[in-house]
Amino acid sequence: MTQHPLKTEGDTEWFVQDRFGMFIHWGLYAMPARHEWVKSYEKMSDAEYDRYFDRFDPDLYDPNRWAEAAANAGMKYFVVTTKHHDGFCLWDSALTDYKSTRTPYGKDLLRPMVEAFRAKEMRAGLYHSLLDWRHPDYPVDAYHPMRERLSEIDTSNRDLTRYVEYLHGQTRELLTQFGKIDILWYDFCYENMSAEQWRSEDLLRLIRRLQPQIILNNRLDLDHGWDIKTPEQFQPREWVTDNGRPVVWEVCQTFSGSWGYHRDEENWKSVEMLVQMLIDAVSKGGNLLLNVGPTGRGEFDARVLERLKGIGAWMRLHSRAIYGCTQAPEGFDTPQDCRLTYNPKTHRLYVHLYAWPFKELHLDGIAGKIAYAQLLHDGSEVTMNGRNEWEPHYDLKSNEISLRLPVKKPNVTVPVIELFLK
Repeated sequence: MTQHPLKTEGDTEWFVQDRFGMFIHWGLYAMPARHEWVKSYEKMSDAEYDRYFDRFDPDLYDPNRWAEAAANAGMKYFVVTTKHHDGFCLWDSALTDYKSTRTPYGKDLLRPMVEAFRAKEMRAGLYHSLLDWRHPDYPVDAYHPMRERLSEIDTSNRDLTRYVEYLHGQTRELLTQFGKIDILWYDFCYENMSAEQWRSEDLLRLIRRLQPQIILNNRLDLDHGWDIKTPEQFQPREWVTDNGRPVVWEVCQTFSGSWGYHRDEENWKSVEMLVQMLIDAVSKGGNLLLNVGPTGRGEFDARVLERLKGIGAWMRLHSRAIYGCTQAPEGFDTPQDCRLTYNPKTHRLYVHLYAWPFKELHLDGIAGKIAYAQLLHDGSEVTMNGRNEWEPHYDLKSNEISLRLPVKKPNVTVPVIELFLK
């Protein structure tokens, strides 16, 4: 049978229907354009990093175009970095001057983004880093940019308690100033910076009080209270579990190797690979959150737009093999070079063909279970078995059927066969 994750406090019903979202990593690091961790990797001081703050002016920023590109690709929700590890905030936080409204751009970046995506009927998610390399009370630890330059700074007055109050205060702002927020995506715990340091239990109570139905990810270092697990930069081999029980999950992936805009990074995934990653996640009961790193002037890279367009072309014809779908029920064996997704409401099984076979596709274990078959992209019938005196199926098993396919692969990124089950 199809797996049913345990119910959690957050509202995940829409989440497991929508399946596909956009991650957005955007901030000052778009200007150096060489990874969102550039301040840490290059061990920059605040003064050195301020050259980006002093010149940040994304004059081409148009969140309506971002939302349109995401919606046309078939994405149903988005999650944006309100603050990444460098501490820079995209909204007009009352708790800091290190924010977009104090840059040459001078305006709140987050509010118009949330409004633009909502106008496209997409749900809103907010990422917030637990780390903050700018805050004067954040510890200078193994990730901090000044970890090898301690002689240049005074660490004697740093008080983690003050920073944690700031963290909780900004969470309160985000959950009270932007209407209903559908996802809160924290990042991340490590070594000695764990639930105790962040006061994660208090934070969890605050979140549930302010937005009871919000979906919370699993990065507060708590063994309870969260709604989704978030594997990163790899494709899980099977349905993600917690203590052996299936959970709601999404895999977060990048177009290239970097989350923030990286001008010279060339390890870009093809449209075919990205579509296959989406299919693969859904076939194991998960979602795909695909990341965009906008440029310093506020636009999506041309390579992003090209791939979003390609994904959208496939999704226009095949979205019903994704939305509302999940892992196939037990007893349906996955053919070689394929993935199966299943819609329990329509009782339809989808065979995604990563490699196109010659004339036939054999399906094991489902003889007598299929009422009708068709190619999804054009609704053309696929006949079953096709036995005749000239082409006997000597190797066909008793519980196996054969779907007869055209010799030429359809002109779509990943062909899909839709099976109407009895």
